[in-house]
This record gives sequence, structure tokens and C-alpha cells, in this order.
Amino acid sequence: MSPAQLEKRVAAVEQELARLKTRLNAAEQQPWWQRIAGTFANDSAHDEARKLGQEYRRSQSPDTSADE
Repeated sequence: MSPAQLEKRVAAVEQELARLKTRLNAAEQQPWWQRIAGTFANDSAHDEARKLGQEYRRSQSPDTSADE
């Protein structure tokens, strides 16, 4: 490999590294909850877990209908 070819390859690698660093910095600036938003869309297991969690929380709250 000639020095000119090597220099060209190193320049290409440096450009790609700069591009990747830019992408990484942009991703880190975005809040974590925006990065994962939509992860569980159309996931029946997640829907079932959410439903069971709601039922459990309701079962743990005081029964307000007995006061009436």
C-alpha cells in the first residue's frame, strides 16, 4: 500500500469516527424516556403486565365504597 493510499484510508477512518462521535453525543442529549418511547407498542405481554399491576394496586387501596 502506498503512502498516498494509506493517507486516504486514514482520512476516511477519521471522518467516520467524527461522524460516530457526533451521533453518540446527539443520542446522549436525548432523555432516556424518549429513547425508549414506543418500545412496548403492540406488546400483549406488556399490556397484560400493566393490567395486572393496576388490579394489584386497586386491591391494595382502601375500599371507599364501605364509607358510604
